[in-house]
Order: sequence, then C-alpha cells, then structure tokens
Amino acid sequence: MIKQFLNDPTLLLNAVGEGIYGFDLSGNAVFINPAAERMTGWKASELLGKKIHQYHHHSHADGSPYPADECQIYCTMFDGVHRHVKDEVFWRKDGTQFPVEYTSTPVYKNGQLIGAVAIFRDVSKQHETEHALRDALKQVSAMSEQLKDENTYLTAQLNEGWQDSGLVGKSHVFQAMLEQIKLVSPTDSTVLILGENGTGKELVARNLHRLSNRYKQPFIKVNCAAFTPSLLESELFGHEKGAFTGANERRKGRFELADNGTLFLDEIAELPLESQSKLLRVLQEREFERVGGSSTLTVDIRIIAATNRDLWQMVEQGHFRIDLYYRLNVFPIRVPALKERKEDIPLLSVNLIQQLNKRLGKQLNGLSKKAISQLQAYDWPGNIRELQNVLEREAILSKHAVLNLTQPLSGQVNSSVNPSLSLNCVVKQHIETVLDITNGKISGPKGAAIRLGMPESTLRSKMKKLNIEK
Repeated sequence: MIKQFLNDPTLLLNAVGEGIYGFDLSGNAVFINPAAERMTGWKASELLGKKIHQYHHHSHADGSPYPADECQIYCTMFDGVHRHVKDEVFWRKDGTQFPVEYTSTPVYKNGQLIGAVAIFRDVSKQHETEHALRDALKQVSAMSEQLKDENTYLTAQLNEGWQDSGLVGKSHVFQAMLEQIKLVSPTDSTVLILGENGTGKELVARNLHRLSNRYKQPFIKVNCAAFTPSLLESELFGHEKGAFTGANERRKGRFELADNGTLFLDEIAELPLESQSKLLRVLQEREFERVGGSSTLTVDIRIIAATNRDLWQMVEQGHFRIDLYYRLNVFPIRVPALKERKEDIPLLSVNLIQQLNKRLGKQLNGLSKKAISQLQAYDWPGNIRELQNVLEREAILSKHAVLNLTQPLSGQVNSSVNPSLSLNCVVKQHIETVLDITNGKISGPKGAAIRLGMPESTLRSKMKKLNIEK
C-alpha cells in the first residue's frame, strides 16, 4: 500500500480536504484536485492547461477587478516567494464567491523554479463563527449597557422613596446605612446616631420615625446644647406654675409632647450630668415629674439620640454616665462623612438643587462637569450642610441654568486672602461677611449658623470670643 502511494502521489493529493492547484511558469493549471472542484464548481477538465485566474480569482470581494499581475499566486511563480494570504475570495462557476485562506508555494526541479502550488480552503464557517462571535459580543455589550441603565433606574427607584427625606446616595457605605435604618425603624429600640456635624443625623432620625409604626404620632426634637441645665430640665420634663421665676403657667415638656411618638435628643453629649440621671430614669421606667411637681407621669415614647462626639471617651473621662451610655447605645447607626462618599456628590447636588429651585424660585438644571470635579476634590469638613451652603450661594449668584463654582471652596486657596492675617482674624472676617449677608440673623434656616455649617451655640461662642457684635 505504501509503495502504491509512493508510486502515485496524486492519490494523496486527491484525498486531502483542501483545494490544490498546480501551475506552470506560464500560469497554466497543470493539476486540480477533487476538493478544488467541489469548492469552485469548476471541473478539472474545464481548467487544465488554462490561465485559471480569470475563472476563480478575477475579482475582489467587492466586485472590483483583480488583475492577474497582482495575483499573489502568480507572483510566487515569478519571484519564488512563499505566501500565506487571508481575506480574499475565490469565485465559483455559478458566479457566487466564498472566502478563502490560501498559501502559494514555489516548486523547484534541479534548482530551477518550474511553477507553483496553491493550497486553499473555504473559511466560510470560520467567518460565520467570527460574525456570530462579534454579534454575541455586541449583544453582551448591549446587555451590559442595559444592565447599567437598569442599575441606574433601580438606584433611582431605591432613592425615590428617600427623595423627599433628603437621604440620597448610591455609595456602598451610604446604602449600608439605609439598610440599618430600614431594619431598626419598625422596632421601638433606642437608636444612637453617630456622625460629624452636617452629615444629616437629624434626617436619619426623622426617617427612623417616618418608617416606624409611630409615624402618625409626633416627632419631637430637643437640642441638648441649646439650653442651660435648669432650662433643659424644664424643656424635657415640663414645669408646674410657679416652679421658678417666670413660670406663670403649667407647661408640658418635650417628653409629654412626644407621648406615643418619638423624642429626638440631638447633641446628647452636651446633656449635663445632673440631667443625665433623670433621663436615665425615663429611659428605664418611662416615668418622670415636671419641675416643681410631685405627680409621676408616664409616657410611651421611642428615644433617638445623636452626637458628633465619642461618648465612650466621655464615659472614661467621667463626663457621661456609663449606664446612660449603654441605654442609648442599643442600636448605633453611623452616618458617613461626605468625604467617605464623594461618589454621591452628583446625586446629592441634584437633590439639593431641586430644593433650591423651590425655595429660591430658580430653574437650575444642575452642575457643570468641572464643578462636579471641584466638589469631589474637596474634603467637606462641614459635610452636606456645607455643600448645601455652597450650592445656595452659587444658585443665588448664577445667571445660567447650569451652575459653576465662581468662588473657591473653604479648603482651597483663595488669592484674595491676606496671608499675613492671623487665623482668628480670617475667621472673624468670614463670620462678619456671612452676618452681613444674613442681615445679622444667626438662627433659623436662613441664619448665619446654617450658612457656616455649625450649631447656633457654637457660632455665638465664637462671636463672643472674637468680639463680634450683630
């Protein structure tokens, strides 16, 4: 059998699956195997002895002429260079084409070039597979874009429920906080909200109440830093007529007002030690007496407290009762600082601008890309309250629908600042400037304290220290 193949090598050439053409130096076909016949539809008897370029290789895929002197197979006959060609087509007898990949190899005899052999294969299925793969990749890309759109939509849906609350954001740390809020809201557990000034602790408290079973009952807030120790007890527990000078009538305290609802104790760390023990009793027993009274009153309330200070450190320093700490620290929720969730700044800004549009009667569309980059490059020591102030200032100054930052942020270099001034002088100038803008108003939603991103009590303390008069 082996001897038979050696004596007649055409048996092997006829058996292979690739098409084979043999050419002499004139470009005439001297050999055509059955596979070539099957692929092109041209019989060997029709092509042998002829220049077959005009039959199977006369045009490019787009139909433009393919001159014989440019044919890569013929070129091999002349220069003896082996070639491997892709992305060409051969033409069938019926006028149709098919993509091919072929090699043209020179044939030598006694060191003399006598012709060439072209071995080709139909790569239609390979092209179909490539096209299918490209289509699949396009579908994957389209699905990826769709998933992104759906994610954006779902994020919008997720935030839609919080939109009116002011709690918006898609960052992981913020979403984790929202999950905590949803988990603890339906319970009556005491919640301790921790976070820097201006992060939105009161918003968290209000939403804890909004999502609770007490949502139809009152939400009462007490700023523990806003009253002297004697006045604070009266605010919390109420007083009887004549309990102290100026107590001309009986007055209910915040605990009574919050009965069946929620009492929010903001800045709980500022609560004096003598008031802490009375608060502890209410938390334990839900009982108290009005100032100057002897009757014991009972209430059904939920307590939410908030602070920007380290309560445990205050416990260790003896400034906060450890038993009250444990009563308050049942379910702590930490509100992340804005610098920890800068990816939320665009979404937050949109929400704040919508609020400013209503309040200022504006029709602002949003922020420029440059402004967003500037906002995200800043660390926001005043957090969301400071961001709100910056946007409000720019909204007032802007004559365009898209906001840009016209003034440097507080933590960025301002060329108008005199570097020879002391820090206290700069702070004093800034506070006086804001007081001029607010016409000397310190408290309230349009007051200087809100604009400066600090509690009213802190601002008054700084004004006293810096000898600033309204």
